[in-house]
Amino acid sequence: MTYRPETTGARGAALLADPLLNKGTAFNRQERDELGLDGLLPPAVETLDEQADRAYAAFLNYDKPLNRHIYLRQLQDTNEVLFYRLITEHLEEMLPIVYTPTVGEACRRFSAIYRRPRGLFLSWEDRHRFREILRNRPHPEVDVIVVTDGQRILGLGDQGVGGMGIPIGKLSLYTAIGGIHPARTLPILLDVGTDNEELLANPHYLGRREHRLTGADYDELVEAFVSAVEAELPGTLLQWEDFATVHARPILTRYRDRLLTFNDDIQGTAAVALGALTTAVSVAGTALTDQRFVVVGAGSAAVGVADMIRTALVDEGLSEADAASRFWFVDVNGLLVRSRTDLTDEQRVYARDDGEAAGWNGTGLAEVVRQVAPTALIGLSTAHGAFTEEIVRQMASSSERPIIFPLSNPTSHAEAEPADLARWTDGKALIATGSPFPPVEVDGREVPVAQANNVYVFPAIGLAVTAARASRVTDRMLVAAARAVGECATRAAGADGLVPLLPPLTGMREAAREIAAAAALAAVEDGVAPKASESELRAAVEAAQWVPAYAD
Repeated sequence: MTYRPETTGARGAALLADPLLNKGTAFNRQERDELGLDGLLPPAVETLDEQADRAYAAFLNYDKPLNRHIYLRQLQDTNEVLFYRLITEHLEEMLPIVYTPTVGEACRRFSAIYRRPRGLFLSWEDRHRFREILRNRPHPEVDVIVVTDGQRILGLGDQGVGGMGIPIGKLSLYTAIGGIHPARTLPILLDVGTDNEELLANPHYLGRREHRLTGADYDELVEAFVSAVEAELPGTLLQWEDFATVHARPILTRYRDRLLTFNDDIQGTAAVALGALTTAVSVAGTALTDQRFVVVGAGSAAVGVADMIRTALVDEGLSEADAASRFWFVDVNGLLVRSRTDLTDEQRVYARDDGEAAGWNGTGLAEVVRQVAPTALIGLSTAHGAFTEEIVRQMASSSERPIIFPLSNPTSHAEAEPADLARWTDGKALIATGSPFPPVEVDGREVPVAQANNVYVFPAIGLAVTAARASRVTDRMLVAAARAVGECATRAAGADGLVPLLPPLTGMREAAREIAAAAALAAVEDGVAPKASESELRAAVEAAQWVPAYAD
């Protein structure tokens, strides 16, 4: 797809105000003359590469992550091709600025740093007009929507209208990594109010000044939104993002067979964790079916990770019951056991018989690790420091290569510091984290810490469904994507034989094509996409991946 000034009739200042059409100083002399730009730009004519070099220097002049985030957002609102060229050239460096962890602070300060509109804001009062409001979208064709209600932003809780920073950031990565054309993405914020009293008391807060909708009213708003999407944008991928546990799973269950949709916190996080786990068990010289998992935290993301691993275990030959029996869940109230009355149906799948804990010294994490001797410890609790030295050393005493994934975001909520995990296990731990951490030192050499960031999966899923014309996102598609993540990581092994648990971020656009091809093939096999051969799907994936370059 090519967007050109002649297709819109934009000229002069209006052309420069359109971030998809604006080339800034890259407009040549002839274009400046023909498009009414003479005098509106400095005399120099630059190439895109020269613009990117200048923009990178400007980026480096900001010393604080939030200021760098604001600069990049302003660049995105000015010249999207330049923004994405800059991001793709410096992906590893800029990913923590565009998205987690810096996006968390950007959401907290959304009202203070708000500059230009992007996306759609849908409020309760307008629920009967959602279809009409969707028609106000900037571009008619949309491949991917990311929507949030701002209630559970990373580990920061309710950010209300500030949650819009998450869909904007996610969709930036759909484009930078997956290659979804920026004009075909749409961030949406469902403003159902906020229970954050600090925001409600802030005179500059830009959202709805009411406490959050609950119950039937909340469900009515979500249904109105889904119905509007069905009517206006059928076949568009709808990603649910950062909804509270009480809503996330029910929404996914209600709509996953009705729409082309998935929940990234539940399914994307799970697929990336499975990808890193696939590599870890290979490095450890064991099998996935040999693992014993202790999961800390029992929210939608944690259960989603277990569900994804369980699907893979069943695919490798275990029964559903046997696969579920490989998990021990621990939350703030201790081990999940069947006598507990506070469990959801999804949590109850993993509840243990009460008799198993008979004679234990309580059911806290330390005792569970001592009794179970897990081979894998996965944290999605947002409880900083939950993986203590005592617990980790206990685990390492019974596992030659303990797999330890403190996956909670942001960094301040991680269950452990990777450097500590490496020290407590004498460098034997296989580590993946949810937020970026510096390399750890093992045997005198620096070893990168794998960040189990959802960017390994969700952009590729967007690319896969776009290329394959899929009508649904299935579990098998996500498992196929996870396995492809592991294969990409294995192929990235260095000359020293060190295998990263996840592929290097610097090569993620190429990896996204491999992951998308695997998911697209699974879509065809599941019957949710038109018949196509693997070679045809690979060609379609490559053709669908947009490259940030100016149209000739």
